[in-house]
Amino acid sequence: MDEPSLLNKMMLNLRSTCKYYTGYPKDLGPPKVLHFTSEREFVQLLHQGHPVVVAFTIKCNLTKRLDKVLEEAAAEFDPHVKFLRVECPKYPGFCITRQKTEYPFIEIFHNPEQAANEGKGVDPNITKYAVRVLPFHFDVSVYGFREFFKRHGIKSSDPSE
Repeated sequence: MDEPSLLNKMMLNLRSTCKYYTGYPKDLGPPKVLHFTSEREFVQLLHQGHPVVVAFTIKCNLTKRLDKVLEEAAAEFDPHVKFLRVECPKYPGFCITRQKTEYPFIEIFHNPEQAANEGKGVDPNITKYAVRVLPFHFDVSVYGFREFFKRHGIKSSDPSE
């Protein structure tokens, strides 16, 4: 019985070749999902020019699964897409501005552009930016993120890959 059964051979082949198989634990390396600490750091992250996937979460069982998916996706799309997790009970002001009542939810922020300064008495030291925000309504998986990026034309990898 030294030789693996046909089923075991098939499973080993599936694990080694299938890009979308998620049932097998993967070595993802160090964590790549960033944790929200301040709006200033969030704005600095946006100005790096990469799309930022933001997961607005609270502590619940759904969040545990979401954390695993975010880690897998961050490992695959790094450094072209950044992933950020916001714990809404810790930072309610940032979460309330999104005007959502159901948690967790995901939004993608990208393409920051300088907005026109309008109105009287505008402080010349303040620069305003407009950011495109897309709600994420796809399957919460690495495959779902990949399809979302394709559909919306967001560069998520090198063109040479």
